[in-house]
Amino acid sequence: MSLFDTITANLPEVAAPTQRKLSFNEKLKWTLIVLVLFYILGLVPLFGLGQNALQNFEYLSIILGASFGSVISLGIGPIVTGSIVLQLLNGSGILKMDLTTHEGKMRFQGLQKILSIFFIVFEGAIYVFMGGLAPPAALHGTPAYFTVELLLVFQLFLGGILILFMDEVISKWGFGSGVSLFIAAGVSQEIFVRALSPLPSPTNPGVATGAIPALFQSLASNDPTTATLMLAAIISTIFVFVISVYGQAMKVEIPLSFGRVRGYGMRWPLAFIYTSNIPVILVAALMANIQLWARLLQNWGHPILGTFVGNTPATGFVAWLFSPDIVGKIIRGNIAWPDFGHALVYMAFMIGGAIIFSWFWVQTAGMDARSQAKNIMASGLQIPGFRKDQRVLERLLERYIGPLTIMGAIAVGFMAAIADLTGALSRGTGILLAVMIIYRLYEEIAKQHMMDMYPALRKFME
Repeated sequence: MSLFDTITANLPEVAAPTQRKLSFNEKLKWTLIVLVLFYILGLVPLFGLGQNALQNFEYLSIILGASFGSVISLGIGPIVTGSIVLQLLNGSGILKMDLTTHEGKMRFQGLQKILSIFFIVFEGAIYVFMGGLAPPAALHGTPAYFTVELLLVFQLFLGGILILFMDEVISKWGFGSGVSLFIAAGVSQEIFVRALSPLPSPTNPGVATGAIPALFQSLASNDPTTATLMLAAIISTIFVFVISVYGQAMKVEIPLSFGRVRGYGMRWPLAFIYTSNIPVILVAALMANIQLWARLLQNWGHPILGTFVGNTPATGFVAWLFSPDIVGKIIRGNIAWPDFGHALVYMAFMIGGAIIFSWFWVQTAGMDARSQAKNIMASGLQIPGFRKDQRVLERLLERYIGPLTIMGAIAVGFMAAIADLTGALSRGTGILLAVMIIYRLYEEIAKQHMMDMYPALRKFME
């Protein structure tokens, strides 16, 4: 046994269930336990934390499923980063692993866990030593400052390890994956608070934070402007939800048959949003990193990418990549023609970035026509009426995968931009992620556990 196999075999892991299939109630129990624990950890502050510069990047925290300033400030970032790096290395052929065998899958999962642990340590150190999560300024220059920095890194490491094992618990004992669950939980929490919170707004103490209470308050106090703003936010959120669900349900189904068994076949589904939410995640991460570097360059006295006023980009390239609240400005009556140009540039960047990343992801993650044809042939399937040849199947798939890649990317980029421009209750990327994750979770539950759930819940799922 090699050194790598020895290391992966001795890594701590969550034990898999002994029974072949878990019941719906068992999976629901463990999913709720992990979800409650995730919310609790998000409320546990880092001991010894002084400056929390990361709180300005709320956009990034939604994508990472993180709560900056808490023990889970890293969120799912290390897990996702390790997974993306490994997928790209394996899909591009740089790292060759046969995922069709049990040994290949075990080595892949072991390497993924090692990379996740590495990025937990690496990102925790970056967050602390680069000043994102820093000790109190009063300790600067004292021997205790470095000690507190190490303590912060250790707490971030513990939080990252807990997220890693919670993800394993969900994957083996719950529904879906922990990574998806934590993203959906963070987005749902933000939408719930911004929709229903009765607490007063920090910027306007006379109006509630939640859009629905604020709507009724503004109607009662004869404030049509605020009422219209809140109503527009609610409608735009619902609109993006509905369109996202509709787009997620659209599929192109290719009829296939079993070559050795006549009369039996299946349909190979190709989703309209072919690369799912990957392109919009990568575009959002790129924009968040541009904002991060713009702020750092401004702090260093070289505002090459633009300047900030508070937490809002004001000038330069970074300002063009910040979504303007077009609907809000129209309602307030202070819209100008440059705002429409700004909106078009932002939408073009979102759509163009989604197309580029979508095409890149298809080519490197094994989702291209050649890889799909190879998988279909390995399953013993073929196209009815055509000879069993991978090249024939590849040419047929090319007719669909290319257009679906482009059109799906345009759709997700457009929906994310519309949600941002209309002032929805969460960022467009977050809403798309939550909808796609919850829809896939619904499909999994409906497919595997429709018969063993409670009758009332079964009727609701139908």
